[in-house]
Amino acid sequence: MFIASGMLHTYPVLLVPTMPQTPPLARPMPPTSSAAHPLLTKVEGLARASGAFGTVAVKDGRLVCHAKAAAAPASYRLFLESGKVWISLVMADRWLSESIETDLLHTGDKMEDLLAEELAEQEFPSGHNLHIEHFRSDDLLFTFRSPLPLNPADPAAADAATRYLLAYEACFRNLGDMEESEE
Repeated sequence: MFIASGMLHTYPVLLVPTMPQTPPLARPMPPTSSAAHPLLTKVEGLARASGAFGTVAVKDGRLVCHAKAAAAPASYRLFLESGKVWISLVMADRWLSESIETDLLHTGDKMEDLLAEELAEQEFPSGHNLHIEHFRSDDLLFTFRSPLPLNPADPAAADAATRYLLAYEACFRNLGDMEESEE
């Protein structure tokens, strides 16, 4: 509002879209325990052997696989939270996150559809889709994450979790600046 010579002038308020904050019920919690779950240590070796990632290590109760060629640091994570197994891609760089969003906007593709294609490549049954949450976490990381339909105690869980991890990497590698251009 502006008042000049007794006249009241109002100006429209511009609303600028911002990255949504973590929904109250979806706030990432610290891993269930700081000790490495046997599932994570099994997947660690399989992920390292795949050659799809940079550095691979279990740290602070979660498996962290660094993106191999992203324009800015990013990592894929596998962790347990409230008894569920989760997979995520996290990055501190806003522009890297926005480059992924921009690619999706320009192509009209949906992340879930692209991930479903990669899951099929990993020989998951047709119609096996994961929901992807996208938010900025309390620790200020731009996050894409999905709950995995796995029982962490199942002996086959490590193989399935590795295939989910490889599908996530293949899906996001081709989006935005997740793979640095050679220009």
